[in-house]
Amino acid sequence: MDFFDTQEQLNIRQMVQAFARDEMMSFAASWDQKEIFPIDTLRKAASLGLAGVYVKNDIGGSGLSRVDASIIFEELATACPSTSAYLSIHNMVCWMIDTYGNQAQREQWLPDLLSMQHFASYCLTEPEAGSDAGSLKTTAIKKGDHYILNGSKAFISGGSISDIYLCMVRTADDQISCIVVPKDTQGLRFGNKEKKLGWHSQPTTMVFFEDCKVPCANLIGEEGQGFKIALSGLNGGRLNIAACSLGGAKQCLELAKNYIHERKQFGKSLQDFQTVQFKIADMATKLHGATLMVRQAASALDHQNKDAIMYCAMAKKVATDIGFDICNQALQLYGGYGYLRDYPIERYLRDLRVHQILEGTNEIMQLIIAREILQ
Repeated sequence: MDFFDTQEQLNIRQMVQAFARDEMMSFAASWDQKEIFPIDTLRKAASLGLAGVYVKNDIGGSGLSRVDASIIFEELATACPSTSAYLSIHNMVCWMIDTYGNQAQREQWLPDLLSMQHFASYCLTEPEAGSDAGSLKTTAIKKGDHYILNGSKAFISGGSISDIYLCMVRTADDQISCIVVPKDTQGLRFGNKEKKLGWHSQPTTMVFFEDCKVPCANLIGEEGQGFKIALSGLNGGRLNIAACSLGGAKQCLELAKNYIHERKQFGKSLQDFQTVQFKIADMATKLHGATLMVRQAASALDHQNKDAIMYCAMAKKVATDIGFDICNQALQLYGGYGYLRDYPIERYLRDLRVHQILEGTNEIMQLIIAREILQ
């Protein structure tokens, strides 16, 4: 799907393809089965500039576009959607600090995040406020030169391992703000590691704040700006997770193509059956269409198009639905073998399933699209 890339983007694609092939592909099944968070591999990715893809280059970021990022996360996810998705979250936190933080905050946190000597998590979702982020209850009460945080966050990727937690908190009844909570903050603790269907290469836990004392200097932006920061970050996050779905689906399509060349039934290769040919044609066509939607949405975000929010929601819904469906169809082509862990399809299927839920469920994407059309 690279016919519309610039030469620079083709170079980026080739670099990331080589990294995914050499540093991720052979290890992803083991990371999944043993639930390994691949710290060394992530730091190698950071050495290529992949921890701050769209962070400004004055602080060490790569300064790339959202279109570039969509290519990067697509290629990484051909090897391991789970690890790629964590890297997307880390990038989102870096971007928020880079975009809304002051110079002192950028210099304090970004160098270690961009090298991935430190890891980052994003804390928005709460146990009783999943899709309704505006009803979050975690509070941050200002006392002197500190905030005192109380509350909890749920489904936090990197929970217990990350060094930095970018948290959305309520600083007043009608005011949501954004604050950085370092891991060593007294009163910060983590729940047990969640047992999940997929995304096994990254830990997920609840995060609890019990009279956490955080310096006011850790406030990102201004009080009351948190919801704006959260929503702007989610636009990019939706594109990245859509790109991860494209990558997983692309790899499953490739695996299915190879399998039907080799597999014989009733004395014929599977590729000679018209029903199989039609299925492959549908998978490839849907993947191509979803890729175009993701690239268009990324370009709209780069150019601050007035309809960028709608395009990001459309791309996220379409790419994550189609990505999962292609993995499912690939598993069907494999037959019983696709259901076995000896083959990689089931891992991609499990990893891509959650993409239809996170960064706003696909039902929420429909509400956003309708709102933007009808307003």
